[in-house]
Amino acid sequence: MTYGCRHMPIASLPALSLIAMPGRRARTVELAVEIERRGFPSVWCPSYGDPMALCQAIVSATKTLVAATSIQPIYLRHPVDLAQHAAFLHEVSGGRFRLGIGVSHGPALERLGVDSGKPLSDMRAYVAAMRAANAGPLPPIILATLRSKMMDLALEIAEGAVFANGACSTIASSTACVPSARRAGGFALGNMVPTVITDDLDAAKANVRKTLSGYVRLPNYRNYWHGCGYDEEMTAIEVTLANDPRFDVGSLMSDRWLHDVTLIGSASTVRDGVERWNASGVTPILVPSAVSGGQFQAFDDVFAAFA
Repeated sequence: MTYGCRHMPIASLPALSLIAMPGRRARTVELAVEIERRGFPSVWCPSYGDPMALCQAIVSATKTLVAATSIQPIYLRHPVDLAQHAAFLHEVSGGRFRLGIGVSHGPALERLGVDSGKPLSDMRAYVAAMRAANAGPLPPIILATLRSKMMDLALEIAEGAVFANGACSTIASSTACVPSARRAGGFALGNMVPTVITDDLDAAKANVRKTLSGYVRLPNYRNYWHGCGYDEEMTAIEVTLANDPRFDVGSLMSDRWLHDVTLIGSASTVRDGVERWNASGVTPILVPSAVSGGQFQAFDDVFAAFA
C-alpha cells in the first residue's frame, strides 16, 4: 500500500466497509489502523466471515475508530450468546462498537441449511431476548432495513437503521419518519454504497453490475427498487429471470439506476456523491472495489481520493 497524509476535514470523510478474507485477516486489521490514522470515522463489517470477531480485533488495535457489524445475521447466533459478545465489545471498546443485525437473505440462509421465519416478528423477539439476557449494557443496536415496516421497527426497538444499496434519490423519503429529536439524540442512519474510484467509467460500471447481480435476483431488493421508481428495470429483470434464471442480468441495469445506488467514477465524482449522501441525512458507508486489484488496492484508491 501507499500511504500519504490526509488533508480533507474529518467531517467530510465517509464511513468504510471492511471485510477480512481468509489468509489476510491480520493485514485487514492493520488496514483498520491505517483507516483510523487517516481520520475516517468508522468501519462496518459485513456478514461474510465473522464480523463480530473482526470488530473485536479492530477495537483492540485502535483507539478512536468505531467498528460496527453490517450485519450480523440473527438466525446464525442465539440472542443470549450475541448479547454477551456485544456487551463485551461495548465495554472493552469504551463504547466504540455498534451492533448491526438483520435477517439476511433467503438464498444465503438456505445454503447454510438455516430456517428463517417472519422477519418483523423474529427481529422483535430477537432484540427483546438480547435486552433480557442480563449481559450488561449493550451497544447501540442497528437494524438492517430497506422498506417502511422494518424502518418503523427500528424506530421502536433500536438505535439506528442501516440500508444496503439504497437509492440516493429516495433515501430522504425512506427516512423521513425519523423525528428530528431522534436524529439529534443519535439515531444512526447509514447506507452501504458499492464504490469504484477510477477514470475508466465503463470498467467501473462493469464492476458494480457484477456486484449487484446477486441483489437484483432477490425479490425483496427488487420490490424496494420498484418503490424507488425503477419499475422498467426491475420488471425487465423479473421477466428475463422467469425465462432464463441464469441470464446475466447486469446488462439490464440502466446507467440511471447505477448512478443512484452506487458511487462510481473519478475521485471528484465520488467525493461529490459522498456529499450528496451526507446532505440526504444518511451516512454513506463506502464498499470499495477496484477495477484492477483486490480490496487493498480499492482502499488505496479511497485513500488517494480523500487525501
